Amino acid sequence: METRKVQVTGGSTYTVSLPKTWATENEIGSGDTVELYADDETLLVTPQTDVDHQEGTLEVATLEDAELVRAVFTMYVSGFDVIRLEAGHITTDQRRAIRSAVQGLIGVEVVEEGTDHVVVQDLLDSSELSIVNAVTRMRLIATSMLEDAVTALVENDDDIARDVIARDDDIDRLWLVVSRIFRATLRSPGATEELGVSREDCFEYHSSARQLERVADHAVKISQLALDLEGVPEEVAEALLDLHADAADILETSMDALFAEDSNEATELGHDALESVLEIDEHTRHIDDMLRELDTVRAQSLGLILDSLSRSADYGGNVAETALQQAAPRP
Repeated sequence: METRKVQVTGGSTYTVSLPKTWATENEIGSGDTVELYADDETLLVTPQTDVDHQEGTLEVATLEDAELVRAVFTMYVSGFDVIRLEAGHITTDQRRAIRSAVQGLIGVEVVEEGTDHVVVQDLLDSSELSIVNAVTRMRLIATSMLEDAVTALVENDDDIARDVIARDDDIDRLWLVVSRIFRATLRSPGATEELGVSREDCFEYHSSARQLERVADHAVKISQLALDLEGVPEEVAEALLDLHADAADILETSMDALFAEDSNEATELGHDALESVLEIDEHTRHIDDMLRELDTVRAQSLGLILDSLSRSADYGGNVAETALQQAAPRP
């Protein structure tokens, strides 16, 4: 840490010198302009940049299928607006994987192709991005997926189960958007200022979005198991519906706490959600006892479904803890 004394010039202008090492490393000289960002009691200084789009190049000659898809996702989340994928020769399989990756991202398109390269670009206006809207959308999709998954199970409806599985792509796209926005706020104070959301709040939203993404994964797991099950005993079905209702209530209460504008309301809702999580364990043990009376194969599948519902409630509890941290007084 270095310290500098503040000086007053002209009777009204406060000035402070920049550390020479920092200025040299960032190629800042006399007459250059720096950007200042005020964040409560903190003042951030960064070099001024005129770059509208962050461009990145990735060598993909050795990447195929899922590895190539993940590589494109990583470049996107890392903040690159233009991604140039290069190889001595882009194969048909690689192009197929790149198209699959693009379809898994919001606002990204292939803008240029050649025998040895493919360029994809994020065409979404950054001003249209909102981490709050993205997390809110994830909340609606994840909770509806979980509800429909249980419905598919108890009603033995394969169409609903397949629809739940298909909707997981929507959650994954939104999760990548949230991750991209969050990482942008870590890199640049300008991104935080443009969003109008503090870095701490972005962290809380990102953390909660991860819990919602996991809830959606468990909804998919329940739906996949439902496709293989041929009916559920009525007593067990009713118990699972009740358990889902409790888990869904925890998720809704915790998300309400996260988005509550009043800290007292957020704290009350957060504690309510966490207290309800404790009651889930007893409910789960009761259903587990019921499963012991079923044949082994069916009991095993229903046991996995029971675990998914219990974990979904736990994820709601994680969001509640995040909401409590967000509502707590800050130093």
